[in-house]
Amino acid sequence: MIYSENEILQYIEENDVKFVKLTFCDLHGRLKNISILSSELAVTFEQGVRIAAKKIAGFEAAGGKDLFLFPDAQTMTVLPWRPQQGRVIRMFCYIRYKDGTPFEGDSRYFLKKAMKAAVSAGYCFRFGTSCEFTLFHLDENGLPTKTPHDFAGYCDTAPDDKGENIRRDVCLTLEQMGIHPVSSCHESGCGQHEIDFNTSSALKAADTFLSFKSAVKSVAEAHGVHASFMPKPLRNDCGNGMHISFTLFPDSDFLEERASECGDMVKSAAAGIMEHIREFTMFTNSTVNSYARLGEFTAPRDIIWSDEEGAQLIRMNPDSDDTSVELRAADCVCDPYFVIGLMIYAALEGIASGAVLPEKNNGNERLPETLEKAIETAENSEFLKKYIPENILEVLIKKSREDWKEYTSAYDKEAFFDKKYFYSL
Repeated sequence: MIYSENEILQYIEENDVKFVKLTFCDLHGRLKNISILSSELAVTFEQGVRIAAKKIAGFEAAGGKDLFLFPDAQTMTVLPWRPQQGRVIRMFCYIRYKDGTPFEGDSRYFLKKAMKAAVSAGYCFRFGTSCEFTLFHLDENGLPTKTPHDFAGYCDTAPDDKGENIRRDVCLTLEQMGIHPVSSCHESGCGQHEIDFNTSSALKAADTFLSFKSAVKSVAEAHGVHASFMPKPLRNDCGNGMHISFTLFPDSDFLEERASECGDMVKSAAAGIMEHIREFTMFTNSTVNSYARLGEFTAPRDIIWSDEEGAQLIRMNPDSDDTSVELRAADCVCDPYFVIGLMIYAALEGIASGAVLPEKNNGNERLPETLEKAIETAENSEFLKKYIPENILEVLIKKSREDWKEYTSAYDKEAFFDKKYFYSL
């Protein structure tokens, strides 16, 4: 259900809501929040809440100016894992300067601009995600271990699948938040699981993905296990990816005169993404560990497409009535707003230029092999410079270089991965 600001204020009074979590992403896609008393929400809708930008990764791009969180009333949801007496609600926020100007590093605003660009061009996108995570046992001190929660395989059932009840509780929790998963199952890796979501608007798909991550972490903790979205938590097992699918069709105002274009339009959109994917791999695969996943098991490395199950970058069937396009490279630690926004821009450029989809399973380019290579490609990308504000791109590249340098100088690479990613992602 979508609420207005006044309806939320009324809901707070009638449902014993005591706290409001104002949620946003830093420039690396990690969720942040500030909690306010519900009595302060009316003022917050008008004036926002100030945050210390210098303490948030990437927000130094604001140049020392104050930044303010403004809640998006349409994203209000109750957090089911919080107490039912003295309830807690959550809203995603836009980030603005004091004068109301949007902060260039607000990735949610970036995606909203991409959606408007699509509508202006006469197209409508709908996105869905398939998200993987791995469950691990805790030690006697409650700290995560590298022992998987089970040793089951793809679509196995209980008792081999020991995460069945956890997935069920995640799905029920999401339903209480107004989010409806399509399916869930045990994936191929030990302790690995997948939950899939239907397509929706680009902004809602990104919001849903972040809500899903919060629910998984909270439910897993309640069950006494550790949930990790780390792209490659186990060296010799499957990594955790996020498959992002989209459907594309002409905007309703243009539908009759352009309906016949759908097939070629989808092919050009997919070709546009394939053409630019190397340039924004730093966004789809944002950590050093992300590149340990690519090219192993069925995670893609080659920039090819196919309608069959395999290790292709893009899965689609351009000759069927199902015109969905699935990008299989991203992982669950990316910033979904930046990634989906860049997918839209790449698809629009492909359509505008009439980009031609190559032959199935045919291509001589590969994704960058390391974060360092992805950084170099991003740094030289005219595509990124066209859409990502200069100061934001500089900060992202600088931070990624720091991560790569920290990794290469680490004596124990596994210890680096554990400390940097396993315990927190």
